[in-house]
Amino acid sequence: MAAQFTIPEFENTSLDIIPALASNARGTFRTHKTKSLQWRLVQLRKLYWAMEDYKEQLLAALVKDLHKSNFESIIAEVDWVKKDCLFMIDNLEDFAKDEKLGAPAVPASFSLMKFRTRKEPLGTVLIIGPYNYPVQLLLAPLVGAIGAGCTAVLKPSEMTPACAMVVRELIEKRLDPNAFAVVNGGIPETNALMAEKWDKIFFTGSAQVGTIIAKKAAETLTPVCLELGGKNPAFVTKNANLALAARRLLWGKTQNAGQVCMSQNYVLIDKDIVPTFIEFLKESYKDMFPNGAKASPDLARIVNPRHFHRIKKMLDETKGKIVMGGQLDESELFIEPTAVLVNSVGDAMMQEESFGPIFAIYPVHSLDQALNIAASIHRTPLSLFSFGSKAENNRVLNEMTSGGATLNDTFFHGSVNSVPFGGVGDSGWGAYRGKASFDVFTHFRTVAETPSWADGLIRVRYMPYDWSRLRLLQRLTTQKPNFDRKGAIIKGFGYWTSLLLGLGGKGVKGAFLRWLFVLASGYATMFVLEKRRA
Repeated sequence: MAAQFTIPEFENTSLDIIPALASNARGTFRTHKTKSLQWRLVQLRKLYWAMEDYKEQLLAALVKDLHKSNFESIIAEVDWVKKDCLFMIDNLEDFAKDEKLGAPAVPASFSLMKFRTRKEPLGTVLIIGPYNYPVQLLLAPLVGAIGAGCTAVLKPSEMTPACAMVVRELIEKRLDPNAFAVVNGGIPETNALMAEKWDKIFFTGSAQVGTIIAKKAAETLTPVCLELGGKNPAFVTKNANLALAARRLLWGKTQNAGQVCMSQNYVLIDKDIVPTFIEFLKESYKDMFPNGAKASPDLARIVNPRHFHRIKKMLDETKGKIVMGGQLDESELFIEPTAVLVNSVGDAMMQEESFGPIFAIYPVHSLDQALNIAASIHRTPLSLFSFGSKAENNRVLNEMTSGGATLNDTFFHGSVNSVPFGGVGDSGWGAYRGKASFDVFTHFRTVAETPSWADGLIRVRYMPYDWSRLRLLQRLTTQKPNFDRKGAIIKGFGYWTSLLLGLGGKGVKGAFLRWLFVLASGYATMFVLEKRRA
């Protein structure tokens, strides 16, 4: 269906025009027209219909670049961006309106100053996309930038050239050409873009390149949002549903041929259940690929020979045993979903990020050992997965830090377009999607408005200073702590009053309990007084 479209040959953007493209986007922002909600809504609507009208071209490009099935491309690329557009359109007015600041942030004594938070666009932003989801991960941040009122220059991945060319045409023909532009190319073009001054840089890709981006941005005090990868762990205990764990973990390594920043790099599993787990993996493989993975029309391919050989090198160097899969075909850039049983944390399968359809299985004696191993490999992975009892899953969440987590499944936390997604520490800075996409390109500006008639109320701030006015202000505004120097709560009148007011919670039940408390207190007081009279 998509093959009828001719994808133009990849063409690098001339280095000479990159400064002009950036300058034009900055100049458009300075006209203030992007601050109009109506302008933003029109651009979002145009992007929505561009995704629909260019769907066949995009599907053809994704087949050409990644051998990605139309099924996956529609769900995770084209329709994803369309849903992002609709979500932002439906909620933009609420996202963008001023928020009144009151108690507890603003003391009652300052309530007349009309404190509020104003949402303002950061300015002109640079969005650099990756190759694994070359449509979604480039255009989803753009939805946030448009919603926030920014202008933007986009840099698609040169590793997916067909997608880059379709996206360039889509942006240039459908959106405001003075506000948005696309630069295609590799390292020279990226360096030229990084030489420009941006109000924010949004980068999705490897930690290695993200480090370069962050260092360069720091030279001009440019804020960055980095969406990076990570050697993501999966935990499987004796209390897990092994058949389900095997099926879901295998699914995580078949989507986009495992070229997913959130999928597991290795599985830490109780040693006693390893044989059963492997059998379930093989059964799931047969269910998903009844004629073998290579014959499946649904399995994508590795993006290019360089990444094929990078993944193959991990399989060549491992000292472990392949227990599922293992077939490779360089001519088709095909790598079969592969599981390797290893016995060393230092194995290549454990220490390197696969970013492909391969993963390690490492037997452990206990959850303690599993947590220690995961922390030693990557302190802050982008994702983690835990298959176990509720207590075990909660322990993993409590003791491991990660950008996101899914319990009893694989990367479901990143499968909904309207909830925040991002890394932490070495796996990224900042988050986007849903409202977070608006927030990441927005400056939250605190505004106060002092009435002219209120000058008498703030006389205390003027020289010559009047100590009596300051003492009066302190009596009116200073809050006394309810704890002593050792950190213990002081159980005085205020403590018991707060306890009484909070007794039983809200509703009829709470009111009844408070009434019983007051009644009992009254009887107790009467009893004490009667005893004293006697």
